Amino acid sequence: MSNPAPIPDQTPRLQLRRISKRYPGCLANDAIDLSIAPGEIHALLGENGAGKSTLMKIIYGVTHADSGEMIWQGQRVTMRNPAQARGLGIGMVFQHFSLFETLSVAQNIALAMGAAAGTPKQLEPKIREVSQRYGMALEPERLVHSLSIGERQRVEIIRCLMQDIRLLILDEPTSVLTPLEADELFVTLRRLAAEGCSILFISHKLGEVRALCHSATVLRGGRVAGHCVPAECSDRQLAQLMVGEAADLITDYPKVMGADAFLSVTGLSWHNPDPFGCSLKHIDLNVRSGEIVGVAGVAGNGQDELLALLSGEERLPRNDSATISFGGQPVAHLQPDARRKLGLAFVPAERLGHGAVPELSLADNALLTAFQQGLVSNGLIQRGKVEALAEDIIRRFGVKTPDTQAPARSLSGGNLQKFILGREILQQPKLLVAAHPTWGVDVGAAATIHRALIALRDAGAAILVISEDLDELFQISDRLGALCGGRLSALQATVDTQLSDVGGWMAGQFDAPHSPAPVAL
Repeated sequence: MSNPAPIPDQTPRLQLRRISKRYPGCLANDAIDLSIAPGEIHALLGENGAGKSTLMKIIYGVTHADSGEMIWQGQRVTMRNPAQARGLGIGMVFQHFSLFETLSVAQNIALAMGAAAGTPKQLEPKIREVSQRYGMALEPERLVHSLSIGERQRVEIIRCLMQDIRLLILDEPTSVLTPLEADELFVTLRRLAAEGCSILFISHKLGEVRALCHSATVLRGGRVAGHCVPAECSDRQLAQLMVGEAADLITDYPKVMGADAFLSVTGLSWHNPDPFGCSLKHIDLNVRSGEIVGVAGVAGNGQDELLALLSGEERLPRNDSATISFGGQPVAHLQPDARRKLGLAFVPAERLGHGAVPELSLADNALLTAFQQGLVSNGLIQRGKVEALAEDIIRRFGVKTPDTQAPARSLSGGNLQKFILGREILQQPKLLVAAHPTWGVDVGAAATIHRALIALRDAGAAILVISEDLDELFQISDRLGALCGGRLSALQATVDTQLSDVGGWMAGQFDAPHSPAPVAL
């Protein structure tokens, strides 16, 4: 992938001058200056909580700055709402989805584009054409609630790319794409930039920032910490600009063998009643105590279904109970709370609404899954113990929040993810099942999460990680496999696996011989 060419000097498409925004107890943006030229792909980097999302929402009209000014194509503007922003030619893909779950893909896109764009039925051919062209296939008539997390992200991206835009804001757009899909998206973004569209790109994948972006602005603690040309920096240098110290952020963890299998899945087949869903076919899987097993796959290939069957959200008849077992005990018919009593902890793919209740405090969210850990006695909640647990999670996992009473929705994505993962790990599970554990989090939070997973592994827990981030899976997994069309490849030791092997498995090539690992000379 070639490095991006520099952008010649020209009148900025967007200028921000000393933008500030304060929330109770938090100065989110502190006198931020930012300039983006026509045709420029500009990265905005920083830790979760550095102020990136607040700044993007100000540009898009979701929230309003307390002070400072915005200059759009040479004219000062006051962005009142997203409709005004879209009218000016600004589109945004949010990290957290803004879709109506009971409506179809086409209906969601039609709502965003307005009546002049046509009816949902009229938009369906264009949705198919655009989504196919960008390597993110979508069926326009599908209801959003039936889509996987990755497929919902595709709707957000396609909805934005179908509009006539002059500035495209992308918040973690590749977090649920395969490397090939990300490369195809980058081809599209470069074409848009060549046609004069400006792109503001937020990503924690530093390699793709270096490959794609012409320039970068780094935020730290709500302030501009510096500017750089990403192609001229290493990942470690970018990480150091973001967090100040990068020594522990990029680590190769030793691989281990594990002990006896704790999670055993044998011949698991499950018919999905959803006509647009994925059915599972003869899944065989075991995860040993003291190891991490990683499962890759393109979104919509059975990840959500497997997670639901492991967590107990979907159950099998009692006579099929032995299909899934924990420590030799059949569990496939058990409710989620019964499985937790046997040692299960679970980190779902969706943080808000599934992993945490947005309106509840962090303390109450801690209680949701840890209530069996002595937090309830004779039907009464032991508030002191709940507060102590929440405080322990915040302290040990470096969660940035005012206190335990802050609502879950007030946390940045990375901080909420650290809280959810900490809540599960501090229950000292025998088995942890984690979906996309570092999706959309910064390098510092990802390093914290990875260290916590390795520490839990080394304490003897069996860990299953389902992720679309292949770099992450190779970094922390002891064995690897991939899902495709509801089938799971055989698991293979990570040290004996190449990226091309996993790519083949993700495409359903389970029986092809794998590439041997290179031998050090």
